Amino acid sequence: MPTRLLESTPSFILNSGEKIPAVGLGCWMGSPGQGERCEEMVRKGLKLGYRHLDTAAGYGNEESTGKAIRESGIPRSEIFLTTKLGDRDHGRVKEAFEESLSRLNCEYIDLYLMHWPQAQDSEGNTLQPEESPTYVETWTEMEKLLDTGKVKSIGVSNFSIKTLEVLLQEAKIVPAVNQVQMHPCLPQRDLMDYSSAKGIHITAYSPLGQLNSPFWADETVNRVAQKAGITAAQVLLSWGVQRGTSVIPKSEKEERLKNNLAVVQLDDEDFEAIENLHKQPGMNRQLVFSSSNLIDGKRAQFGWTYEQLGWEYE
Repeated sequence: MPTRLLESTPSFILNSGEKIPAVGLGCWMGSPGQGERCEEMVRKGLKLGYRHLDTAAGYGNEESTGKAIRESGIPRSEIFLTTKLGDRDHGRVKEAFEESLSRLNCEYIDLYLMHWPQAQDSEGNTLQPEESPTYVETWTEMEKLLDTGKVKSIGVSNFSIKTLEVLLQEAKIVPAVNQVQMHPCLPQRDLMDYSSAKGIHITAYSPLGQLNSPFWADETVNRVAQKAGITAAQVLLSWGVQRGTSVIPKSEKEERLKNNLAVVQLDDEDFEAIENLHKQPGMNRQLVFSSSNLIDGKRAQFGWTYEQLGWEYE
């Protein structure tokens, strides 16, 4: 049976009622700034049909992203734009949001995310979970942004079941999205099931892994790609969309941008093969963060241990 190409821009409905395109363009350029590169990438992406763009205050390229949108000639209503609250701004949510909106200069923001549950003080020191502002306090301030009419949905990023459980006990508004690292080495099925039950959509960042991704040489991924007549990246992105997540790969190369947008329907056998890839020896792991980040001998990221973050993976 031939592989079926999905409609050009499949989408998901968020709990806010807004539509999020299933395939977006991630605007993290590997280091903060890189404005010219980002602007050119977004221009290419928009011309090729991308209508979901993902940036952040911490990426240092909101101005470039916004400029490419404004100059594209595409109606603002056709573009889904995400940006994120910086870690140092947890105690000044309203001001930080207005600054992002000003830098983007694109009328409104479709989705505003808390980039990390960790807050930092003005000097960049990470506050511990019980220190104010906690992520619950930050979320309370984010909820107020919806009354401004300048943002359509709010959500979180890098949250686990553990941190979501704490948040949802106090939240008046359930996050529309949780953006997390997710790919076949880290399918996070428990988090997906939990999020689905709570009405929280998952966006997968780094859906292809990182530069040294194990997927490009993986026998299973390449077998499915050859069978379907698509690239290995298309296999991974199609799997992500087929399991109900939006995906935000990043590429500056036009051919890859074009291919990444063209997701297909994998047959059941191939889908399950990718779904179970993490069960192979050495494959069940995260692919983004350094394993050398330690606090008192415990794995950590940005000042919190994996236990504090609720991360149960290696």
